[in-house]
Amino acid sequence: MGLLDLYRLMYRIRRFEERVERLFLAGKIPGFVHLYIGQEAVAAGVLAHYRPGDYLTSTHRGHGHALAVGVEPRAMMAELFGRKTGICRGKGGSMHLFDADRGMLGANGIVAGGIPIAVGAGLGLRVLGREGVVFCFFGDGALGRGVLHEGLNLAALWRLPVLFVLENNRYASTTGFEESHAFRVPALVAAYGVPYLEADGTDVEEVYGATAELLSGIRMGRGPAFLEVHTYRFKGHYVGDPERYRSRQEVEEARRRDPLAIARGKLLASGVAQKELEDLEREEEELLEEAVAFAERSSWPDPEEALTDLFAEPVGDYPWGEG
Repeated sequence: MGLLDLYRLMYRIRRFEERVERLFLAGKIPGFVHLYIGQEAVAAGVLAHYRPGDYLTSTHRGHGHALAVGVEPRAMMAELFGRKTGICRGKGGSMHLFDADRGMLGANGIVAGGIPIAVGAGLGLRVLGREGVVFCFFGDGALGRGVLHEGLNLAALWRLPVLFVLENNRYASTTGFEESHAFRVPALVAAYGVPYLEADGTDVEEVYGATAELLSGIRMGRGPAFLEVHTYRFKGHYVGDPERYRSRQEVEEARRRDPLAIARGKLLASGVAQKELEDLEREEEELLEEAVAFAERSSWPDPEEALTDLFAEPVGDYPWGEG
């Protein structure tokens, strides 16, 4: 995938998130919203390598991941609105996006909650003899959770096809990275004998290249790998966060390294015409307008559907519910 395509995806994520923020503040989106603004190069650069047969586990900040693997923007927006045309029929919302057709095994409101799901999916691929990689995203807050260590250990021990992707945006909710971690990430990963690379999350091409290098080993059956991407969220932990834990100057300095502006500058410097970029951006704006209009005209779920699609149906002769 070339830089122009990566830029299109980053632009789609950025504009989607900016519109979601406005809609949430206008009272049209219920629940909580955690925005991905500033981290677009991570989803775009990593998931540009996503193939049919791969799987994804996400976080509470998962809109960008979903868009990057091709989840349809209209169905995503309808889900955020809580409408029956959403990808989870309006029952998942922002933090529980799930799309089986795309291999997306869910966003997750629990810190590190996607890690055991990813390892389980990797084991499933191995046991069934299927090709594929599980892309497992998590934030720096997950580094202190035992399930990360359990997941790394099992994935390394069983040589599972899992790419662990740490989006280190420097803050776990309101706690700075240095305040809560007594170790270096490379040392942690080395303890499990897992290949490790890090990348600058403001440079989508660097993220793309580092991902390609690690995936080559995973797809050859060499076991898991770990990518740490240094990134920064331009918005608070959630919409409405007073952000007392970081200074306005720090955020402004980070915004000067906006991954979208960097990618756009590279494209113009390489000879891509300004009009071509403007046409691309206009196409994405039209796609977003269509998504919002679709969500707003979609119906609410019927009350009698409240308990449908929530539990697995019995399979075969196994006596579910007995014993």
